[in-house]
Amino acid sequence: MQEKLDKIDKLKAEIDSIRPLKPEEAKQLKEYFRIGLTYSSNALEGNTLTETETKVLLEDGLTAGGKPIKEHLEAVGHSDAFDYIYTILNKDIIDEGDILKLHKLFYCRIDNKNAGVYRDCRVFITGTDFIPPPPQKVKDEMINFVKNLHTSQHPVVSASLAHKNFVTIHPFVDGNGRTARLLMNLLLLKEGYPIVIIPPIRRVDYINSLQKSNKGNDTDFISLIADMTIESLKDYLRMFQK
Repeated sequence: MQEKLDKIDKLKAEIDSIRPLKPEEAKQLKEYFRIGLTYSSNALEGNTLTETETKVLLEDGLTAGGKPIKEHLEAVGHSDAFDYIYTILNKDIIDEGDILKLHKLFYCRIDNKNAGVYRDCRVFITGTDFIPPPPQKVKDEMINFVKNLHTSQHPVVSASLAHKNFVTIHPFVDGNGRTARLLMNLLLLKEGYPIVIIPPIRRVDYINSLQKSNKGNDTDFISLIADMTIESLKDYLRMFQK
């Protein structure tokens, strides 16, 4: 694991050496990752919009024929939440309100009643025997979660654990995974890392490593996020190669 973190540090140093970006470059980079993260994060949850369909929807407002309305609403909501994380990058502390706002922006078009509101019912996750805490414990769990959100560990490790701990609490009726990935990327952006994308092809690895984390073994999940961070850093550098 240390070898991966060292590689991440080296790649990030290369990125830091080409900063600051020109305003137009920064804008284009943001749009590039908006499409990539919106597509991949939704696809991990079963959304069937392709990356091209996601791009056309977000850039041109054109829906994909034959695809469910909900899938389009998920893409638009995710894009709004993506914008929000950039507005709070300079905040010293990420609080409960920020997390609730992230979820509300993503989920309000799908289920406004439950958007940005902690669940008041039990939830059961298919494919695993893990049971999230009962609803009466969610508020306290989230208070503790926010208190421990900023750690002295390597930023990639800290962001990975924030993602894992968030989905373990599973504070919302739906949309927890996408909110967790947005939150993870918010923490990484604050530390100067680019957006980290988990491609749908790694879905099985992603789910399996999270299930191991639920049983107390975080190694595989942190390692997966480290691998994805390395790929994201390489992708970033590739776009600026002369």
